[in-house]
Amino acid sequence: MIARLISTIRLGFKSLMLHKLRSGLAMLGIMIGVTAVIWLVAMGEGVSYQAQQQIKDLGATNVIVRSMKPSSGSATGSSFIIEYGLTRDDYQRILEGVPSIRRAVPMREIKGDARAGSRESEIQLLGVTPDYRDMNHLIVERGRFLSDRDVIGEENVCVLAAGAATNLFAHENPVGRKIEIQFNGKSDVYKVVGQTADRTPSAAIGGSLAGRDFNTDVYIPLTTLRLRIGDQVITSRSGSREGEIVQLSQITVTVGEVEEVEEAAGIIEILLEKYHPLGDYAVVVPSELLRQAEMLRMMFNVLLILIAGISLLVGGIGIMNIMLATVTERTREIGIRRALGATQEDVIIQFLAETIVLSAAGGMIGVVFGFGCIPVTYLAQTGLERWLPEVWSTLPTTIRDLQPRIAIWSIIASFLISVGVGVLFGLYPARRAAMMDPIEALRHE
Repeated sequence: MIARLISTIRLGFKSLMLHKLRSGLAMLGIMIGVTAVIWLVAMGEGVSYQAQQQIKDLGATNVIVRSMKPSSGSATGSSFIIEYGLTRDDYQRILEGVPSIRRAVPMREIKGDARAGSRESEIQLLGVTPDYRDMNHLIVERGRFLSDRDVIGEENVCVLAAGAATNLFAHENPVGRKIEIQFNGKSDVYKVVGQTADRTPSAAIGGSLAGRDFNTDVYIPLTTLRLRIGDQVITSRSGSREGEIVQLSQITVTVGEVEEVEEAAGIIEILLEKYHPLGDYAVVVPSELLRQAEMLRMMFNVLLILIAGISLLVGGIGIMNIMLATVTERTREIGIRRALGATQEDVIIQFLAETIVLSAAGGMIGVVFGFGCIPVTYLAQTGLERWLPEVWSTLPTTIRDLQPRIAIWSIIASFLISVGVGVLFGLYPARRAAMMDPIEALRHE
């Protein structure tokens, strides 16, 4: 019985080898489908991995409270100035009101301009405390970071991020040099005491945290920012002026255990809602974002598989059409086999073997091409960066830093589905061949 089965399968394989071009065309749809599944899932996994790493960097035991500009603000002094967001009193309330708190790190950020000699650069000016370095995993490449003495003494010192240092000092060591920071028509001179290492820009996460480029940051003591610049920011747009008063842009709260994060977030909401009727703040829990990102990743993968599955479906229909044409072409051969004693099951097995071999071969070739996703993506990125720098600079950070991650399950699933497609779409042609009347088949010319 087994020998007969093997002989029937071998016969089907030989039939395919007699028509190599036709067999190759039949495999093409399956091959493209499997390759598409692997590539799309790899791209999705790469994007998801980026987002999850950014969320993990925010800290599983952290709660991030950010100032949010309301759709309508309250006027203070002049009609074009609105005051919103977190205050220094809010910072004290959080310190005193959250039992599980380990530390709270305040931060204020504004856009400004910096100059060093004849070189100028737009910067993101951040007023921070020494804890900001550890909280955000900053690596000091030269010099030092800000100290408690700098904050207490309201010193005019700063730490440059890698991009800001390059823009202002090219490739020279900026430590010990001085820069001029200009804001709202005023300028102050700061001594550079350190430089941080290059850091990958972050993409927007879940609509809660905006993407940003850390490499344009300039860090100064939070107390110095308040003394030299103040809380009020005035900008000019299209001939009109508008102002904002914001004391703190963000407070990052760290608790002792992951299990205490949700409770701490709830307490912070209760502490702040009384003093912020406009809802001018947002409480972000990174661990919750991580769960949302994982759920989105699963949904995204399912969607991508369904899209790529269309190619497999088309490939299966192509195999069925070719096998139906093959059955018609080999009608006399089927009649001779039946006359020599072959059963209907033998004929079904022969034609099913042909379709399974076609789909399995197409699946294996598709898997091989699927592994090309990583080098092709790398070549495309380096090619765009080198030959089309203008286009490259306009691409989102997510695409520029994308590193496809091939998922083993996508390889196994796509291959098994390709074989399943071969069986499914091969049944009808095989059954049609088996149901032929041997006498009528022998008469066929």
